[in-house]
Amino acid sequence: MRMRSVLATVTAGLAAATCVTAAAPADAHSGTAPGVHACSPAVSIASYSDALDKTTYDGTFVGNLSALAVDRGGRIAALSDRSSLFTLDRETLKPTSVVNLVDEKGAALDSEGLAVDYDGTRLVTSETEPSVRRYERDGTLVGSLPVPDALKVAPAGRATTNLTFEGLTLLPGGHTLLAAMEGSLSGDTAGIVRFQTWERTRHDFRLSAQYGYRADTGLGVSEAQATPDGRLLVLERGFTAGVGNTVRLYLADLRHATDTRRVDTLTGQDGVRLARKTLLADLVNCPSLDAQAKQPQPNPLLDNIEGLTITGRTPDGRLQLLLVSDDNQNAVQTTRLYSLSARLPHTVNG
Repeated sequence: MRMRSVLATVTAGLAAATCVTAAAPADAHSGTAPGVHACSPAVSIASYSDALDKTTYDGTFVGNLSALAVDRGGRIAALSDRSSLFTLDRETLKPTSVVNLVDEKGAALDSEGLAVDYDGTRLVTSETEPSVRRYERDGTLVGSLPVPDALKVAPAGRATTNLTFEGLTLLPGGHTLLAAMEGSLSGDTAGIVRFQTWERTRHDFRLSAQYGYRADTGLGVSEAQATPDGRLLVLERGFTAGVGNTVRLYLADLRHATDTRRVDTLTGQDGVRLARKTLLADLVNCPSLDAQAKQPQPNPLLDNIEGLTITGRTPDGRLQLLLVSDDNQNAVQTTRLYSLSARLPHTVNG
């Protein structure tokens, strides 16, 4: 029976994939006190796994992973920015299939964001143009969505190469799709990025509201994931040579934010309300769980974390999260999966 909304997709994912983090891979590292490794009052880390690091599956390198999503069967879809889309077993988190994605001309993508629609098709961003395309599960290209001119890479628009659609998520109910820009548009104040939405039509999606979000100084948005109550988990990430990565997890609320699609420049000006955000955790404060880093890191657990999805709930109602790092096929970086849980603060009306 086909699910009728993407809330059903998320909810089914939460139910069917509850065991994703409950049954961690055999080689996952969890330290000495599983389930109580606090990164902050709101977030704890249960385990991590390096099992996929520098491996191949069916002749395809398993790495460069930039996004995760739960599909209708509770499996994990994992997107490589080198145009490979993997399916991971929900218990072992090891690949069970892979397909290659191409654009309308048969060229590879710089694929960064991933969402699974109610019909099982995959919505995938490429930050080259940028674009949002729809694919069947077997990798067949179905179509693409419109993108505002201003969000296109210069000279066509005001975006900077490699700083465009980094995150993609469907909001509860499945009527709204949201893509998060990694960096600011030319003319906007550095650190203020745009979140673009589309509303579902009878056949696909049409352009809709746009919102501003202020990232921390020196960080960009690497992922956005809708929560069951309609807010957003937002990953902000940065890297400093010789120091390592900064990765922070925020909860964002768009309910009172200004629709900025007709606001030419975002400078933090009066009258334009940006998305509210609340820090859930700076992952540098997580227990290291005896992790090893291949390059300097403020916490050896950290790497270039780019992907995030909700996989279930704990018995006490916390959201179970699965994160992944993009190793850039680099010898000093690691493809690492992280199992975390988060208790979200209550929404505030008004």
